[in-house]
Amino acid sequence: MNWAFTKSGHVTETSAVGLLRGMLEIPSSSYQERALADFLAEAMTDLGYRAHIDTVGNVIGVIERGDGPTLMLLGHMDTVPGQIPVRSEDGRLYGRGAVDAKGPLAAMICAAAGAVDFPGRIVVIGVVEEETPRSRGAMAIRAAHDQPDALIVGEPSGWSSVVIGYKGKLDLRYTVQCPATHPSNPEPKASELAVACWAALVDLLGPDAGHDAFARPGATLCRLNADLTSATADLSVRTPPGFDVEGLVSGLRDRLPAGRLEVLNSVAACRADRANPAVRALVTGIRGLHAQPRLVVKTATSDMNTLAEVWDIPMATYGPGDSRLDHADTEHIVLSDFLRGVDVLSLAIAELAHLPVRADGGASDAPLPERSLR
Repeated sequence: MNWAFTKSGHVTETSAVGLLRGMLEIPSSSYQERALADFLAEAMTDLGYRAHIDTVGNVIGVIERGDGPTLMLLGHMDTVPGQIPVRSEDGRLYGRGAVDAKGPLAAMICAAAGAVDFPGRIVVIGVVEEETPRSRGAMAIRAAHDQPDALIVGEPSGWSSVVIGYKGKLDLRYTVQCPATHPSNPEPKASELAVACWAALVDLLGPDAGHDAFARPGATLCRLNADLTSATADLSVRTPPGFDVEGLVSGLRDRLPAGRLEVLNSVAACRADRANPAVRALVTGIRGLHAQPRLVVKTATSDMNTLAEVWDIPMATYGPGDSRLDHADTEHIVLSDFLRGVDVLSLAIAELAHLPVRADGGASDAPLPERSLR
């Protein structure tokens, strides 16, 4: 008997928590995900997946049970730097990545492994480098993989909420070199030019800019290394839907008397239709656990943005965990919420088995039948 599964074919609670703890015990800051990928490839194989690691380091597990729709569940393996001792305390599991985003990824792996009645293909992916400007893991997936029929991205939404939108992100780098001179020389210094670049950006965005609203842009000065002769400033702007990125970059360049402004990365905001099948399936899962679902938008950015740029399919973001603990030194997940997340995903996967099929053999983005909103 395989003790990882209950008699009904679902992954046991003990195995699910054990998987998550094992993931937390493996450090996997950005660019250092290989050990976790190896661990997950073995764990997914044990759970019945056909698993492998691709050329950029993403771990990919596939379960095929028929010629029905293809569902992709995608989360990220990498974390921000800094370790948190892994420990269980008062029903909470502490560790770097507990909510962002190993908890959501572990819940996806367990839910898909137990989806014994799904009539098609489930692809579960742990991507690399989501916490970096270039999102190399998700970029590789969208370039190399066929478009699935529906997508759920794993990020902490809280077990009873579904994320339907994220702000976009524009990452800029300003560099400038100046001749050596005395501090009292009236000529502008490199450090002063870098500070002026930041001030110009804030001015261009306007007085209402900030990170507290989805409909307005918000800027962050991420890094500033500067002295009299050289300076580098990394700037990040979270952008709402429809924001004129090219206009902002052009306007900022016009205000810079010297130096170079480089666009490191740009990804547009995304907002899913609240009635699309992925959202509706997750809502059904939450209601199945007798909770009132919340649909939310976030002022941050995720791999949903990266994939939404090229995939016009039903999608949503979901995962157990409190996103206010992202990157925090007290990062932890409430284990009962984690297990509820597995159950919600299990119910959502069952609902997505009913995706209408297009004439070309793929699944349609038409709404699920009304019965799915019980």
